[in-house]
Amino acid sequence: MADLENSKEEQIERKGRLTATLVLVTLVATIGSSFQYGYNVASVNSPTRFMKAFYNETYSSRYGSTYTTSLQDVLWSLTVSLYPLGGFFGSLLVGPLVNKIGRKGTLLLNNIFSIVPAILMGTSVLAKSFEVIIACRLIIGICAGLCSNVVPMYLGEMSPKNLRGGIGVMPQLLITIGILIAQIFGIRIILGNTKGWPILLALTGIPAVLELIFLPFFPESPRYTLLHKGNEEKARNALKRLRGWEDVDSEIQEMYQEDQSEKAEGRLSVKNLCSFRPLRWQLISIIVLNMGQQLSGINAVYYYADSIYGAAGVADDTVQYVTVATGSVNVLMTVGAVVIVDSWGRRLLLLIGFGTCCIACVVLTIALVYQTTVHWMPYLSIACVIVYVVGHAIGPSSIPYVITTEMFRQASRPAAFMVAGSVHWLSNFTVGLIFQFLMSGLGPYCFILFAAICLATFIFIYFIVPETKGKTFLEISQLMAKRNGLEEKTDSREFEDLTSPTSNSIPIKEDGVIKTAL
Repeated sequence: MADLENSKEEQIERKGRLTATLVLVTLVATIGSSFQYGYNVASVNSPTRFMKAFYNETYSSRYGSTYTTSLQDVLWSLTVSLYPLGGFFGSLLVGPLVNKIGRKGTLLLNNIFSIVPAILMGTSVLAKSFEVIIACRLIIGICAGLCSNVVPMYLGEMSPKNLRGGIGVMPQLLITIGILIAQIFGIRIILGNTKGWPILLALTGIPAVLELIFLPFFPESPRYTLLHKGNEEKARNALKRLRGWEDVDSEIQEMYQEDQSEKAEGRLSVKNLCSFRPLRWQLISIIVLNMGQQLSGINAVYYYADSIYGAAGVADDTVQYVTVATGSVNVLMTVGAVVIVDSWGRRLLLLIGFGTCCIACVVLTIALVYQTTVHWMPYLSIACVIVYVVGHAIGPSSIPYVITTEMFRQASRPAAFMVAGSVHWLSNFTVGLIFQFLMSGLGPYCFILFAAICLATFIFIYFIVPETKGKTFLEISQLMAKRNGLEEKTDSREFEDLTSPTSNSIPIKEDGVIKTAL
């Protein structure tokens, strides 16, 4: 009997490993979806002046006169801002789609819709239509809003708990790689020129095609298959492929146990989630983390980078290469986050990241104020930009996705991602909308505002957000129950007795609720 109990404990504590299936499905999902997201963030930056010239030429050929500067600004503002606005609308579709057609099904459907605008943008010059580009930016934004939430959910539900952090950061890594590739392709001698920019925009369709070809060969999320579809055999087979061993009983039991513990919640909508007391601090945490991520000034730093490099004496033709170098630093530090997140923990990386960004913003403000009076200040400005990018890549850029996956269980996770995604994209849209006015009114002092936001987020994380590494979804839920002033009602040993081979009670799933049959 003692040997049997020890064997059971060893099975439960067995650590997951990086199997070929887990590695490949992670690469296919992130390259096909997350890479697209990052690529489309940066693809319109380098060819801006050539695209504006195309807008002007098209307008002139139609109406016989050039359009006004104000109309040009409006059209270009729409081209840029409709992308994050589309991301917001895409986030609202996450819950209904992942519950109806699954995580994998949503990604496949999403890629069909991202191929069409890629083709249309690539042929916009031939069609002599800038309106097509503007409309396609909205559609691609919707696709980005979906994939930015569904990919972390899909991978997080398939990963073993000891690898969930590293795999959960992979979407952010591919986002940064997508940004870097767009920056490289946007160099003037490659595609960032008059003839090349339509091809630059159209290339976003290639990863979508690759994902459509390869993703069907990989399993759906085992948790979705078991707890939403009630197909235990299919979930077992998926887990066997993902884990690389036959005995997956302990994980199946943990999923049933999670479902049993939250059966009173039912499947939560966004409205119910916002008023559900047992998930109050989880919801507040993901809202603060996603607002902190986008309002901390990352987009402003990138926007200001060209002028900072110019003030330091970097030639205009060389700025694009310095921008690529900055993007490379972002990728390298995100790779570092992938490697250390499961050993250092989520909370520590968030604290280091936001703390670094706060200090960098303060020093950058001082450097910008005195860059015309002290000869070495411009170089300090460049250093601050690099340090800020390093700090943001370590924690704020990547960890909120992992935390959102881990803090919520199966019934509430889709609604949580809808809220997190909406906050993320609305904050992104807000910064893009008001930064010009902040820069005009406050100048370099606008970075003091970003420093204050970083500091406030740091304080919130220090006092509220717990460490979640190495814990099951149920254990994290029990940890947060104490924060919410509640206690989990489900006793794990009680559930083990319920599912043990000697028990006369058999867990069955009916209408989304685990019940028992004698």
